[in-house]
Amino acid sequence: MSDDRQNEENGDHQMTTVDAATTPEVTTTAGRVSGVQRDGGVTAFLGIPFAAPPIGSRRFLAPQRPEAWSGSRPCDRFGPTPQRRPFGPVTTIPEPSIPGDDTLSVNVFTPAPGDARAALPVLVWVHGGGYFAGSPASPWYDGTAFARDGVVVVTLSYRLGFDGFGWMSDAPLNRGILDQIAALEWVQENIRAFGGDPTRVTIAGQSAGGGSVLTLMTSPRARGLFRAAISHSGAAGHLAVATVEPIGRAFAAAMAVPPTRAGWLGVPEETVLDHEREFNRVDGAWAPDVPTERVFAATAADPMATSGLAFAPVVDGDSVVPVADAAAAGRGAEVSLLLGATRNEFAFPGGTRLAEVVAAATAAGIGDDAISRFAAEVERVGEQYTGSQVAVLSMFRGPVVHIASQRVAGRAGEHTWLYDFAYHSPVDGLSAHCYDLPFAWGLPHAAGVDRVLGTAMPAALTATMHGLWVEFVTTGRLPWAAASESMPGAMVFDTECGFDPGAYAFESELLAPR
Repeated sequence: MSDDRQNEENGDHQMTTVDAATTPEVTTTAGRVSGVQRDGGVTAFLGIPFAAPPIGSRRFLAPQRPEAWSGSRPCDRFGPTPQRRPFGPVTTIPEPSIPGDDTLSVNVFTPAPGDARAALPVLVWVHGGGYFAGSPASPWYDGTAFARDGVVVVTLSYRLGFDGFGWMSDAPLNRGILDQIAALEWVQENIRAFGGDPTRVTIAGQSAGGGSVLTLMTSPRARGLFRAAISHSGAAGHLAVATVEPIGRAFAAAMAVPPTRAGWLGVPEETVLDHEREFNRVDGAWAPDVPTERVFAATAADPMATSGLAFAPVVDGDSVVPVADAAAAGRGAEVSLLLGATRNEFAFPGGTRLAEVVAAATAAGIGDDAISRFAAEVERVGEQYTGSQVAVLSMFRGPVVHIASQRVAGRAGEHTWLYDFAYHSPVDGLSAHCYDLPFAWGLPHAAGVDRVLGTAMPAALTATMHGLWVEFVTTGRLPWAAASESMPGAMVFDTECGFDPGAYAFESELLAPR
């Protein structure tokens, strides 16, 4: 379907009379909804509002409950998306932007619509996109495969960019996170009607979505809304109000408005979008011109340094707390956690040489075996990617190890598991950002997968990874060794899968207390 036709078909819903004998129908707290049947006995309910449209007098406020409707609401197509403009001209994941005002909605994929006794496990997905882009309507997030395996899938939307995360003097911070929490509250109130069990909810996400998952895991406001979590390549920094307030003030000054909600209400959405990326940045531990030894020192000193984005979760002590510190204190210890990263994440060529990294690693006290592992990965993808491997360590793989170690300190190690996605695509030779998702979702034939992973994804790897994700969502447990103080091991997913106690050795030794 073309983007134009998809946008055209995603207009406002009209309440209609539905033939319940042929169209699956479920009653939610706001009204009845009808879905669309998929292959394999799966029904999809698309674009169900979990909050009122965040426009007009509701713009920049916490999410409000949706208005009830009479009759049955056809939920046979995706709703409008908060994403208005894509992340870039080409994105790894197809991420459609759908116009309209009713942007806060969920999509439910279920094998048991209307069966409140089914009590199936539930997977709630938070999409990535740097907190300023991304779409829950991606074909890579189609929940059909999970639903066929007995899991009810929910994908959610949340406000992005400045509208979702920008600072102003009198509006709530972290509006995008508050949207995610409101969606999880909707799940608690409604998922039983879709065949799901509200006591068996797993939240999951990738990149900014993975960071959101880690944020929610320790958020005081989200406590009790889920029992397990999965973070793929989670980007979870800890921005401070003191960091983002000057950026919010500078952005407002550039728009010639006071830094208040009233001031920003006078700025059209399109104008915000035209300028927000100019202000969406802060300094992080890594930058192309920073010497490797300084990156290592900064990462070791603060493994949860910011991702470089200003419009992202901000520590406010209410909806967002410092994730690693909270984990060490035992917050979220009742939640089972699976987390990991890909080997190469954002791979880009540069001038850093492997010899420079080896020298810096040796000076930092990292052992020969761990250095050999790092060097082997560089040799596998090419020395031109040496610098980007340092960036990956700082922004993704280091935080994986740090979160796990803090969970161990907070007595949650026994239900914390790490994975290491090491499969390299035959298309570009990389194990890049997002490449793990079609395997975990069991979607080798989804639109756009062949462009980045080829036409012959290893069937055994897909079956293994997807099967383990289903097992975790179903039981909250995994069959490999959990995290411990002495072992940073992980399940390695490649053409051959297996547990490797040294999968994160380099990162672990860099972050080890000296």
